[in-house]
Amino acid sequence: MSHEPASAPTVMLAMNESSRERVLVPSVGKRLEAVATVLPVGPGASFLADPAVRAALPDVDVLLTGWGCPRIGAEVLDAAPKLRAILHAAGSVKAIVDPIAFDRGIQVSSAATANAQPVAEFTVAAIVLAGKRAFRLAAQYRLERRKADPHAMPGSYGTTVGLLGASRIGKMVAERLRGFDLDVLISDPYLTADEAAALGAELVDNDTLFRRSDILSVHAPLLPETVGLVDARLLGLLKDGASLINTARGKIIDADALLRECASGRIDAVLDVTDPEPLPPDSPLLDLPNVFVTPHVAGAVGNEIARLGELAVSELERLVSGQPLLHAISPTELGRLA
Repeated sequence: MSHEPASAPTVMLAMNESSRERVLVPSVGKRLEAVATVLPVGPGASFLADPAVRAALPDVDVLLTGWGCPRIGAEVLDAAPKLRAILHAAGSVKAIVDPIAFDRGIQVSSAATANAQPVAEFTVAAIVLAGKRAFRLAAQYRLERRKADPHAMPGSYGTTVGLLGASRIGKMVAERLRGFDLDVLISDPYLTADEAAALGAELVDNDTLFRRSDILSVHAPLLPETVGLVDARLLGLLKDGASLINTARGKIIDADALLRECASGRIDAVLDVTDPEPLPPDSPLLDLPNVFVTPHVAGAVGNEIARLGELAVSELERLVSGQPLLHAISPTELGRLA
């Protein structure tokens, strides 16, 4: 595909008002307006229901999308014959972009990398704290008001960390763990041993991953084949005293099996995502001293969300200057996305 420089494109914003305010902060909005003509209209629940939006679609060169964007299917693409790029200022584009867009030569980009960064940072922090069993010991300290025996703490030196999934976040976590004295294992059906080694990790199968890991962090995408992937059998392979971290999706782990293991006290868990989500107020997981639950905050929140807008507008600037997109999504990648 040609990447020749283009004149200022006509951009339609396709995201809810809340997303727009958080993603397009003033500094990012100025950059956007410097390289594009931004239309004053955008879709609500549908691109085609609003006559003003429908009338504007034939002139749209770029859709700058975000949370709240309706699906971009064949009818929308038919109504926007000049469309050449969909730049998503959020995570996965799977729910909004019809694969037919690729057949029409439309470039697709996602700010998933910007959303992945805080998840990776959160995960690394959880790994470091889990190495000292800080979550369980904090709960114990709060309850018993006495200091734990320091000789009973495992420590982090030489700890084996297992990463289930070499997703964008999984790879970021592996790269960030290089500075620690840890042994890193990784399991992913699409990763080669050489690629794992380049990340500073050893490629293993799922059974080996669970059997050898002191700390196991889940980074697989939620797909039909990964629902319940972490079942009772795999959980049973974890060592006594191991820690399980999930910042991916709750449904990847069998909820009943997880509760049984945690209730037994055999393992610790750090859960930013759960099944169901949110947990009901009477969920036993919320009362267990060895389970640390956060309300899905690992991803971009607060001022971190502006980073997504910065990435999307950077992609637009590259498009305008004739450079290839840095965060383009291919048809193959779209099929693997959650």
